[in-house]
Amino acid sequence: MTSVPPSASARPVALVTGGSRGIGRATVEALAADGWTAAFTFRESEAEARELAGRLEGRALPFRLDLRDRARASALVHEVEEQVGPLAGLVNNAGVRRDGLLATLADDGWDDLLDANLGGVFRLCRAAVPRMLHRRRGSIVNVSSMTAVHGLAGQAAYGAAKAGILGLTRSLAREVGSRGVRVNAVIPGFVPTAMTADVPAEKVKALRSAEALPAGVTVQGVAEAILFLLSDRSAAITGQTIVIDAGMLA
Repeated sequence: MTSVPPSASARPVALVTGGSRGIGRATVEALAADGWTAAFTFRESEAEARELAGRLEGRALPFRLDLRDRARASALVHEVEEQVGPLAGLVNNAGVRRDGLLATLADDGWDDLLDANLGGVFRLCRAAVPRMLHRRRGSIVNVSSMTAVHGLAGQAAYGAAKAGILGLTRSLAREVGSRGVRVNAVIPGFVPTAMTADVPAEKVKALRSAEALPAGVTVQGVAEAILFLLSDRSAAITGQTIVIDAGMLA
């Protein structure tokens, strides 16, 4: 991996997991446009990650991550700080979704989804927080899901993990706030991404039926909310969850 060019060294650095697609990709692009350097992770889509990094010309650098690799989080944060710079922001966006009714869900399926979607967030926060505390500065944004607050059949494990992220967010905000580190979460409504591409059209229509805004939710809209929470523009906000759902829960 090539280090960030010296010309970009003064830019604040954020790490975005799952940054090669969907909400993560839009977040990387928003950060780059707002004066940040974005280190971002991918698991399988290396070609997309390299294309994004090349297009952003030194304002974004890709790193490989499997959320279930328990040793990788600490090594990743070390690599990012060595090659890009000290972390001012962390966006826990990457996730794994596999639907299945609870009555037929095997233990290993439950464990796998919880370990990836909640354990991955825990391990990355654990790796980044001591460095942020030492510098007395940092902002963490955890991406949850509407399933955390509005149940959906077939997503008991996914919803449990995403609800766990909200509890982790609030408690961690209490733990680190006195040292200038903020922790918040966002809950996107239905967003057309690769992760939701397999959702049948009739189900999408039902999911969106309660939206107050006909334009719905876009990856760019979610990315802008994440950018706000990372930036000093939200300096007095911590331990909060912002719902970006086009009015679905209004």
